[in-house]
Amino acid sequence: MASLSASDLVKHDQDHLIHSLHHPMDNAEPLIFVKGRGAVITDVQGREYLDGLAGLWNTNVGHGRAELAQAAAAQMRELAYFSAYAGSSNIPAITLADRLVSLAYKNLQAVFFTCGGAEANEAAFKTARFFWKAKDKPEKVKIIARLDAYHGTTLQAMSATGIPTYWAMFEPRVPGFLHIQAPHPYRFQGCRPGETVGQAAARELDEAILREGPDTVAAFIAEPIIGGGGVLVPPDDYFPRIREICTKHRVLFIADEVITGFCRTGHWFALTHWGVQPDIMSFAKGVTSAYLPLGGIMVSREIKDAMDSVPPERRWMHAYTYSGHPTCCAVALKNIEIMERERLWENAAKMGARLHDGLSRAFAEHPHAGDVRGGKGLMAAVELVADRATKAAFPADQKVGPRVHAEMIKRGVVTRMRGEAVLFAPPLVVTEAQVDRLISVARDAVKAVLGV
Repeated sequence: MASLSASDLVKHDQDHLIHSLHHPMDNAEPLIFVKGRGAVITDVQGREYLDGLAGLWNTNVGHGRAELAQAAAAQMRELAYFSAYAGSSNIPAITLADRLVSLAYKNLQAVFFTCGGAEANEAAFKTARFFWKAKDKPEKVKIIARLDAYHGTTLQAMSATGIPTYWAMFEPRVPGFLHIQAPHPYRFQGCRPGETVGQAAARELDEAILREGPDTVAAFIAEPIIGGGGVLVPPDDYFPRIREICTKHRVLFIADEVITGFCRTGHWFALTHWGVQPDIMSFAKGVTSAYLPLGGIMVSREIKDAMDSVPPERRWMHAYTYSGHPTCCAVALKNIEIMERERLWENAAKMGARLHDGLSRAFAEHPHAGDVRGGKGLMAAVELVADRATKAAFPADQKVGPRVHAEMIKRGVVTRMRGEAVLFAPPLVVTEAQVDRLISVARDAVKAVLGV
């Protein structure tokens, strides 16, 4: 295949490769990437692009890290894989679990490894149900999630995901999942007089639990900062209240830190911005900076104690063939070492502030810039609207989002859109000059499409 022309590669891709979110209309002229260094990626024709979304929110330490390739090769030479089912283990998995417990929230005690984020959330939901059955509360099975949230597209994870376009062709969804509003500062509806968006959104959780019955609700799941749903940064009064509500009603709080973990928000994990701890945390993406597939969940001492205290016939009967994969775990350990050595949480905070401030200035007076979001690490977004006064969206047939996306690619920046919102989450090694380029390309692309 390496000797094939670019056109032959495109033809083989179109004929034989099914892509995520597949439709041929999106793959008429695919970008075929062959190389990456730092925050820059190169396609098969030799054109360079600034990676505005860190691959898919995940190449945190940047592309082309020889250390990570070497860590994988060294582990493969010794033991590439063996089952980590109960009764056997391996040194990288043990070492990584211990390292993660030392880095994460102080109440978290133990780790189960998966291959990615959707599997991690599947494991989280099953663990929540297991916990309540172990506590002789078998009716606590429901999961409350939020609109605009993204938790994956496997069937349970898709049922938690709050973006209806993911549901349409796969319904019926798994029973027992329900949704409330996210604390979207720009578009939240239903605040009472004197109530903040954070207070109102938290109240919706309290009301949902009471409406369903606390004895039927197993868990509430939330991304600390919603990523794929549009980079929605919650008000500071939201998560402290969420934690209080979950504790009051004996509902487990699952933090989906698949995107926000591993220095992305300027902290190792994002809920530390608000001084809050979850009962279960799902992670993936940045744990290996995407060099190999790895994810997992971390659980509280109380949940681990429940796992350890049930009789064998009631055991936590959940598993993955590749859980605790030694090569993936070895790469994760080296990845964490790089993050610590280079103090990448500091660069994420510094460059994130530069990105958010720069976007705010660039779009401050723009008649179609409805909302500029960010301010916590390297996650930002600009939401474009037809009318700033009414917040009305552009008509779908104008295809504003896809056109802006195409104009950014023409100018050498690859990122994603959420409707008409331009999303940014570059690698944590991004430089000041590269951040400034992201901002200027976004502004130029919007002008090319909207004329202003």
